[in-house]
Amino acid sequence: MPQDTASKLQARPIPVPSAAPESPPVTTMLMILALIMVTLYVGRDLLVPIALAVLLSFVLAPLVSRLRRWRVPRVPAVAAVVALLFVVIAGFGLMVGTQIADLAGNAPTYERNIRQKIQSLEGAGQGGGLVSRVSSMVRHLRSDIQQAASPEKPPSPGVNPDTPPAQTPVLVRVEDDASPVEVLGNYLGPVLAPLATLGMVLVFTLFILLQREDLRDRFIRLAGSGDLSRTTVAMNDAGKRVSRYLLMQVVVNALFGIPVGIGLWLIGVPNPALWGLLAFVLRFVPFAGPVIAVSFPLLLSIAVDPGWTMPLLTAGLFVVLELFSNNVVEPWLYGPATGMSAVAIIVSAVFWTTLWGPVGLLLATPLTVCLVVLGRHVPQLHFLEVMFGDRPVLPDEAKVYQRLLAGDPEEAIEICEATLEQGEFPALLDRVLLPALSLAEQDRQRGTLLPEGRHAVATGMAALLESLGDLGASATSPGTGRILCIAGRNELDEAAARLLSERLRRDGADAPVIACAELSPRHIDRLDAAGVRAAAVSYLNPSALSHARRTVARLRRRLGPGVPILLCLWEAHPEADAPRRATAETAADRVATNIGAAVEQLEELGGAVTLNAAE
Repeated sequence: MPQDTASKLQARPIPVPSAAPESPPVTTMLMILALIMVTLYVGRDLLVPIALAVLLSFVLAPLVSRLRRWRVPRVPAVAAVVALLFVVIAGFGLMVGTQIADLAGNAPTYERNIRQKIQSLEGAGQGGGLVSRVSSMVRHLRSDIQQAASPEKPPSPGVNPDTPPAQTPVLVRVEDDASPVEVLGNYLGPVLAPLATLGMVLVFTLFILLQREDLRDRFIRLAGSGDLSRTTVAMNDAGKRVSRYLLMQVVVNALFGIPVGIGLWLIGVPNPALWGLLAFVLRFVPFAGPVIAVSFPLLLSIAVDPGWTMPLLTAGLFVVLELFSNNVVEPWLYGPATGMSAVAIIVSAVFWTTLWGPVGLLLATPLTVCLVVLGRHVPQLHFLEVMFGDRPVLPDEAKVYQRLLAGDPEEAIEICEATLEQGEFPALLDRVLLPALSLAEQDRQRGTLLPEGRHAVATGMAALLESLGDLGASATSPGTGRILCIAGRNELDEAAARLLSERLRRDGADAPVIACAELSPRHIDRLDAAGVRAAAVSYLNPSALSHARRTVARLRRRLGPGVPILLCLWEAHPEADAPRRATAETAADRVATNIGAAVEQLEELGGAVTLNAAE
């Protein structure tokens, strides 16, 4: 074999079989979430009492800590707190049972009132009451549907069709093979199941409070003992948020339940203490709780009052209290306590109710709060905080850029107006609008922003500035001269120059915007240099110093050596190397990196530029 051929063969790379592609992280995450959901659903009989016990431990832990500070040993302190919880639950059940028994004793009176209301409805109107007419219509429709579904068979030959069919006797056999144990289980099962769950919850709560420190250490070991700081912060944050949520919920429910009891007592609804207590408890259940709370006293008021005054007053009482609680009390106390968005509360309620039923609806908010806290402190679970947290996931500048890029400046204008309510117009320029243009420039340098996108951002920014109006603007001062706000290379630089022009115009200066095309070698001689006292050249790309050097040279030749030139490198950090090198490399008089600094530099450049409004 020739030597050159052998060397070519040796130099040829040997193909290596590629390894199997790794599973995408999204697919792995979805598989883990599916496994977690199946586990939560299958093990709900055990997990629900544990979740309730953990929730109760958050409520009772401060009481145990208070007793511990009073030098009470741990075991007696925990036993006393759990015994107090048992007494409260038993007292609640006794009170509810007593009120229900009293309510049942007056059932005959309520039945007579309900019959009178039905008879009054049936007798209302001419030609039969409303109820009777509706009932008759329903009966006729049902009869017609049954006849259409079961057509009559033709009579057999020799059989008189008017003769009624013979009735076939039906054999009925009564079997009573159920054992006494089965009968007892059928009657006591619905009662014993909640009691068994309550017993499990109390036992779990007792052991969680007794072994609180040990369980915390085990959780830290599972989460990773190498990062004690992050794990401790996450646990403290979760505990504080859940405790704050429960405390605020108790206050909100009390401010709702107590007025309900007092109002129903004034209206005359029987057993007002029962309905006030149920309103307090049921408001722990999101969405469905208030509806259930109003239904019982409303139906009772219909049964008690022969007329309709009491039901209307009862409905009005609940409507007024619900509006006051939702619009005044909850935003003041409960709203910021969870750290969850409104959509997250709805989604969590649907999710946990689907998995665990009514108990899941009760636990939805506390469990999701814990997930949000984990997403805030664990990088791998950050998507939970993004999906369910109440903190903005995008800064204002990113939202403004996104809306301008989408060709929808109206929402960007709303964001700017909200920012103006909290600060001044110069802060809006430097903290929102200029960073938004910097994001667009970064996308342009990466090649992800097409010319159509640049045009949409530039035109949208111009429309945004025009929509903000002339609030805070001063009249142009005569004799101050013109300050040219010049675009460096593209439409985005022109939009940045327009921001500076708007700021100078609001300060009372005449600051026209010059497009980058007007500085080309063919058009520079057409630039109007009369009355120009300064020029500011805008670049969103701080690395474009060679282009800036040529632009400054053309402006020197056209405007003359006596006109100061300010180079604005908007994206450059004030302490970066680019601003320090820019003066020497471009021969500009000054360099500015934000609009506030640009205004100060223009004020300091020779006394040629005078602005009416100070920074």
